[in-house]
Amino acid sequence: MMQEGSSIKELDLQDFLSNGILKEKVFREQLANHDWSQYNDQYVLVKGCGAVPIPTWAYMLVTTYLIQNAKKVMYGEPCSAIPIYRR
Repeated sequence: MMQEGSSIKELDLQDFLSNGILKEKVFREQLANHDWSQYNDQYVLVKGCGAVPIPTWAYMLVTTYLIQNAKKVMYGEPCSAIPIYRR
């Protein structure tokens, strides 16, 4: 349960696409260069719905970065988020 007054930061994996597809090498570089500190002690919702399917391994990689910073990581949409990790 979120504390009152807390907001959810969204991370949309569609933002990591290169020419409309997720390329592993480019994706890993983007993750390495992403500012993960913006998620410090935040509730984070990883969005993956969109026109382009996102492979499962991509969510796993993002989660490994997020758990170093986020208070809670969820997947899906705000109205039906599925908890993945909680500190």
